[in-house]
Amino acid sequence: MNKLFAPLVLVAALGAAYAQAAEPATAAQLQSMAKRFAPAELKADTSKLSKGDRAAMVKLIEAAKIIDTLQLRQRWSGNEALWAALQKDNSALGKARQNAFWLNKGPWSGLDDNQSFMPAEYAGIKIPAKKPLGANFYPENAGKEALESWMNGLPAAQKADAQWFFTVIRTGPDGKFRTVRYSDEYRPDLEKLAKLLREAAASTDNASLKKFLTLRADAFLSNDYLASDFAWMDLDSPVDVTIGPYETYNDELFGYKAAFEAYVSVRDQKETQKLAFFGKHLQELEDNLPVDKQYRNPKVGAIAPMVVVNQVFGAGDGNMGVQTAAYNLPNDERVIRERGSKRVMLKNVQEAKFESTLKPISKLVLHPQDQKDLDFDSFFTHILAHEIMHGLGPHHTKKDGKESTPRQDLKDTYSTIEEAKADITGLWALGYMMDKGLLKDTLGQGEAAERKLYNTFLASSFRTLHFGLTSSHARGMAIQVNYLLDKGAFVANGDGTFAVDFKKIKAAVADLDREFLTIEATGDYARAKAMMTKYVVIRPEVQKALDKLKSSVPNDIRPSFVTAAALAK
Repeated sequence: MNKLFAPLVLVAALGAAYAQAAEPATAAQLQSMAKRFAPAELKADTSKLSKGDRAAMVKLIEAAKIIDTLQLRQRWSGNEALWAALQKDNSALGKARQNAFWLNKGPWSGLDDNQSFMPAEYAGIKIPAKKPLGANFYPENAGKEALESWMNGLPAAQKADAQWFFTVIRTGPDGKFRTVRYSDEYRPDLEKLAKLLREAAASTDNASLKKFLTLRADAFLSNDYLASDFAWMDLDSPVDVTIGPYETYNDELFGYKAAFEAYVSVRDQKETQKLAFFGKHLQELEDNLPVDKQYRNPKVGAIAPMVVVNQVFGAGDGNMGVQTAAYNLPNDERVIRERGSKRVMLKNVQEAKFESTLKPISKLVLHPQDQKDLDFDSFFTHILAHEIMHGLGPHHTKKDGKESTPRQDLKDTYSTIEEAKADITGLWALGYMMDKGLLKDTLGQGEAAERKLYNTFLASSFRTLHFGLTSSHARGMAIQVNYLLDKGAFVANGDGTFAVDFKKIKAAVADLDREFLTIEATGDYARAKAMMTKYVVIRPEVQKALDKLKSSVPNDIRPSFVTAAALAK
C-alpha cells in the first residue's frame, strides 16, 4: 500500500548539511549534502536466468529508463527543461548541481524539507523555493480550494475520475479545469513503454511474467490497470518486475495521483521460502503468544502474499532520495478488497543499508566485544518476522457489545502501537523458534545465535531512532527501547554505549509484547495513550548516543546498478 520502513523515508533535516537560505547552495555545500548518501553497488545473481528471461530483463531495464523521464515530468512542469540546461554546465558547481538534481529528481532536497538548492531563476527557468505541493498533477497556479470546489461540483462519475490515481487536471482553452487521462497526457512515452514490455513478454518463457507484461502494456494505453494489477499479484517468475504508476506521495496537495516507478529484480527463492516456513508455524506462534488465552485467534488467516527479491534496476519513484527497502502494493482498493496486497522485500537494498548505516552505528552504540555479533541474517529475518507479525494477535474487539477493531478503538495511537507490536512480537517469535530448534538452519541456536539476534536488534533500534520521532515506526521503537531500559534488559553504559542483559531480555520482551497485545485486544485507548506519553521520548542517555551518529553515519545509500550495467553490455 505504501513504502515500508518509514524511518528510512521520513527523514527530518536533523543536522542537515544545508538548509534553504536566500542564497543557493555552493558546490561545497552540495558535495557535503551528497555525502549523506553512501555509494552502494547493487548486485543480483542472474546466472540462473534462462536466455529468454535475460533478454526480457534487458528490455525491462530499457523501459525503466523511460519511467525516469515520466517521473521527472510528473514532479514539476519545469523539470525536464531544467535538467537539459544543467547538463550543459560542466563546471564544478554545475556537476554538483547535476548530481543533486538527479538524486532528488528535481531541484529540491528531500532530506531538507524539499527546499531548493538552486537559485530562484536558472537559464530563464523560474524555480520555486519549495517543491510545489501538487507537483505537476494540477495546474501550477490552481489553489486547493478552487480545485476542491470544481471537483465537488462534478457529477459523481466525473468527480471520481478527477480524483482517480491515473488522471491529471489541466486548464482547457476556455480557462476551465478538465480531467486528462495518463494514457493521453503521456501518450508518446507510454507507447514506447508498451512496445518494450511486449518485446520483453515475447522473450520470456515464463507464462505469468508474459501475462503481466502483456496486460501492463495494454494498461499503459487504455488507462485501465485493474487486470494487470491482478496479474502482478499472481506473478511467479525468476524475473520480478514492478512498473507503472503506483505511489501517491508526490501529490502532497490531495494524495490522489500516482507517480511512475519501476523495480526490475530477480526473485530470491531461498529467502522467499523462509516466508513459507514461517507460514507453516503461524498457528503455533499464535497459540503461544504471551497474552491471555482468550485473546488468541483459534484460526489465523493465511500469510499475506510476500516475496523477497534482489534489485537489478530502479527508476522514477523507485530511485529517488532515500531508497525504498520494501513496498506494499497495489493501492487500488478493488484489488485489495478481493485479493489483498503484496509485499516485496528488496534484500540487496536492505543489505546495502545494513553495511552503510547499521555497521557504523554499531561501532558507536555497542561495546567492542559486542560488535562482532552484528549479523545481517538476524537483521533481515527480523524484518521478515515484523511483516508477518502484523497478521498475528488481536484483529477484532468488542466495545459495549458492538464489534470493533483495534484500529478503530486506538485511533491516533494505533499505528505506533501496531508497529511496535509487530517489532517486539517478531523478536519474541524468533526467540521462541530458536528455543524450539526451528531456526537452526537459518539463524542457528544456542547462546551465539541469541547474542547475534538481540545485539543486532539493539543496534538496529538506533538506526530507527536516528531520524527523530517523526514516524510511527520510530515512536514505536522509542517505546521498546525505553521499556527495555527500565526492565534492565538493555543497559546504558556511562560512555554512551549500550548492552543487552541476556538474563533479562527474553522475559522483558515477553512482558512488553503482552502489554501491546492486551492493549490491542481490549482496545484500551487510555492505556495506549499513557504508554506513549511515558515512553515516546528520547531520554538523555539515548540522545547522547544519537548525537554521536549525526555527523558520522550516512542517512542512506546511493545505489549504482552494476548488474544492470553488465546486462546492458
